[in-house]
Amino acid sequence: MSAAIDLDRTFRALADPNRRRIVRLLGEAACPPAALARSLGVSRPAVSRHLRVLREAGMVVEEPDPADARGKVVHLRAAPLRAVSDWATAAAAFWDAQLDAFSALSAAQEATS
Repeated sequence: MSAAIDLDRTFRALADPNRRRIVRLLGEAACPPAALARSLGVSRPAVSRHLRVLREAGMVVEEPDPADARGKVVHLRAAPLRAVSDWATAAAAFWDAQLDAFSALSAAQEATS
């Protein structure tokens, strides 16, 4: 899968405010889906749907809960968020360079006026 497609999936997954809240919560600590539902104040099926989108984007993984043989624990994966950070850093650097060039051009035109 290409990096652009991965980035698109990550942005689509983060487009929903509840999924962003899930990412924030999982950034603090891994937890079971039921705990996410309680924290968000939404139903467990709703959390399940959100987790599916995040899982398909490669942002979370579910593993067996060592404390509950029937349960699962959801963990956040850092790689997709690192890719977003890298993309944003590159975009910011591009626009900083463009603005610096514009400022230099503007200053040069003022100096010749």
